Amino acid sequence: MNLGHFYGKVVDAVTGKPIESASIQLSQNKMDTALKKRRDFVVAIMLTDKKGDFSIDKLPVITPYQLLITAVGYKTYNEKVAFNLKMGGGDMSQMLNAVDKDLGNIKMPHDDQQLQAVVVAADKSLVQMNIDRKVFNVDKSLTSVGGSAIDVMKNIPSVNVDIDGNVTLRNSTPQIFIDGRPTTLTLDQIPADEIESVEIITNPSAKFDASGGGSGILNIVLKKNRKAGYNGNVRANLDSRLRYGGGGDINIKQGKINFFANAMYNQRKSLGTQSVSRVDHLPNVTANLFQNGKPENNGHFAFGRAGFDYFPDIRNTFTLSGVIVGGSFSSEGLLNITRDSTFPAYVTHETGISNTNGNFTFHNYGGVFSYKHNFAKPNKDITADVNYNYHTNTNNSVFSTQYFDGNGNPKTPLYQQQTTGGGNTKFFTAQTDYTDPITDNMKLEAGLRAAVRNYSSYNNNYFYNTALNKYESIPGLNSKYQFTDQVYAAYTTFSQKINGFTYQVGGRIESSKYSGKLIDSNQVFKNAYPFSFFPSVFLTQKINDKQDIQLNYSRKINRPNFFQLIPYYDFSDSLNISRGNPGLIPEFTNLFELNYDLNLKNGNNIIATLYYRHTNNLITRYQYRDRNPNPGKLDSIFISSYANASSSSAYGLEITSTNKIADWWSLTSNVNVYNSQINGNNLESDLNNQKVSWFGKINNQFKLPKNYSIQFTGDYTSKTITPPNRGGGGGGMFFGGGNLATANGYTDPVYGFDIALKKDFLKDKAASLTLSMNDIFRTRVYSTHAISNFSKTVYSVQDNERRRDPQMVRLSFNWRFGKFDVSLFKRKNLKADQEGLQNGMQGVGQ
Repeated sequence: MNLGHFYGKVVDAVTGKPIESASIQLSQNKMDTALKKRRDFVVAIMLTDKKGDFSIDKLPVITPYQLLITAVGYKTYNEKVAFNLKMGGGDMSQMLNAVDKDLGNIKMPHDDQQLQAVVVAADKSLVQMNIDRKVFNVDKSLTSVGGSAIDVMKNIPSVNVDIDGNVTLRNSTPQIFIDGRPTTLTLDQIPADEIESVEIITNPSAKFDASGGGSGILNIVLKKNRKAGYNGNVRANLDSRLRYGGGGDINIKQGKINFFANAMYNQRKSLGTQSVSRVDHLPNVTANLFQNGKPENNGHFAFGRAGFDYFPDIRNTFTLSGVIVGGSFSSEGLLNITRDSTFPAYVTHETGISNTNGNFTFHNYGGVFSYKHNFAKPNKDITADVNYNYHTNTNNSVFSTQYFDGNGNPKTPLYQQQTTGGGNTKFFTAQTDYTDPITDNMKLEAGLRAAVRNYSSYNNNYFYNTALNKYESIPGLNSKYQFTDQVYAAYTTFSQKINGFTYQVGGRIESSKYSGKLIDSNQVFKNAYPFSFFPSVFLTQKINDKQDIQLNYSRKINRPNFFQLIPYYDFSDSLNISRGNPGLIPEFTNLFELNYDLNLKNGNNIIATLYYRHTNNLITRYQYRDRNPNPGKLDSIFISSYANASSSSAYGLEITSTNKIADWWSLTSNVNVYNSQINGNNLESDLNNQKVSWFGKINNQFKLPKNYSIQFTGDYTSKTITPPNRGGGGGGMFFGGGNLATANGYTDPVYGFDIALKKDFLKDKAASLTLSMNDIFRTRVYSTHAISNFSKTVYSVQDNERRRDPQMVRLSFNWRFGKFDVSLFKRKNLKADQEGLQNGMQGVGQ
């Protein structure tokens, strides 16, 4: 039997007042049968109650224990305790009294240095610097409260977001992960309030999926609490567009079960302006086109997530979770068109009106089952998980266009066209990872991964036959497309620390296969890479306690996504049609980085990075002029699609710093100066685009009296070669799929500022109100310039300009609640149960 019982009270050494929530840890030194050496095992962990009391019972009474007590602002108490049984001569009543031992009032002296350190540590910075990644803490981003993951990305150093919500990292599109795994969700489908942090990994090692090219990984870490008891929050928001939203989280942990759930609903309404100016230089004629309009979309979407962790013992954890996301959106837009054509002897003038109305719905269902086993050896573990996502969508749009002469009389009949379509994606992954710290200075990691994606879509086009008074199908524009993408991988990495030098070498082997098919035409697209090797090397030298320098290299692959592959014609602008290219092949990238990390006083930090990236078979946005695919339309139009350019390269210098200017003012800044070059000679002769550009972002956090705080952010992007790989990393649904040109164009400079004010109130700052405003000076105008050369005398120049939701004001409310149940911190003697070592009063604890 285990009869031992320790109890006592923890008090302030000066005032004698009880200390609530002091951490009590009781441990015992014993032989570890796995490691075959003695080490400390924790027998019990708990917190003191409101009276400072603690009580630990059912303890073996023979061997001594170590009692460790910690509390914020106090020095650590660490003393041996024992029951001191006197066997033999004593009577039984004295023995029973001895096993019920009162440790009395344990006095805790103040520790001013620790208190100062805790206060600083508790105020988590906006950006935390690690040697292989930056961690952006979303709860410190006031301007993203009540928004989506797109709003979060706008505040992250190194990350740029365009008008469509397309995200780039160092002018290239990164891979988006959720909790370390790829996802079928787009960024506008992930609520900002559900995000704990975002990890920015610019050059992932061989441990990570090789997909994504050399563009890095943005890993979104969702909130999941494992605090004992129950806790959660509720929130609501309203903006100046009269859009509203709300949601909440709940977490309950008791015993071996931790349950978590999140839910959110948001209404969407976006307003914008757009204009297109184009000059076509043709033999004996110059044609000018000008379009302008105010597109608008409305809709709503809901997000739900729930799951639980099961802890059968101290070594094993099972997790099961699921997510459901759904939404419906409608769009409408009116384009005013003016066309002037100058011939040698005369000039023609005409105007036109193009109207668009569309509806889009989507649903996403996902589930994850994972398992983790912690070995007896510290930090040695193995994990396994299975992830499945199913995404489905439908769309229906109607386009109408009519032209008028210079006097306003109809020049053409009203042309009406309808498109309907839909599709679904099934994405399955299975992965296992093994970590073994061979010694304190050596670590081995290895893993396996399988990923299979099945995609199918259909798109139908109809024109309105006025004679028959009905829509008729256009077979030449209809498509049924499906593809399967399979990737199987294995990796291993080995790292060792030798004094101040650390190296990590790794290799990843991937076998991939892609097969696509246009059902109606029986046209097949295939590419396979049975064996691809992706090495990685990281070399780090610690100069001193404040400085590190690191050199790293990796090889990556970027496979085209389904937005880039799907051969669907988008007629939302009848004069600028876009479509995917099912014939795309993957691109391969070699990436080098040289990092310098400097830690200064008071939490100030600077990381400087020199980088070089070279890509073959670059997937790039490409614009060309071709015959109108609509039957009966004899004019030529611009078609924006994707193509594999010969290569691209980029090199640059990026500097990120976090500075504590004063106790009330912290500053995070990022500057990236780079040179980009695209070689597209395989697409057009002499198609080379090169430009030196820079990008800057600044984030100010101000603490004001009476629990007020302000965030002020700004960003600037210079004239830039339009980044490649657009169309799949963002959230714009009815405002186009990204800028029109890449290999043959550039974007003009764009800048803007955002501001937010937050007020915390109630006990322990349990509630807050946040008032934010984006683009406060209405300066974020996104414009692109494209030149398409067909010969020395035939070429076109096009400029696009767009603006979306400027000066939007949002008010958000958040209330946190919870209760910590001290009894939940008690731990069972699971280790003893497993090993069967406990035997009456001679047994030993965990």
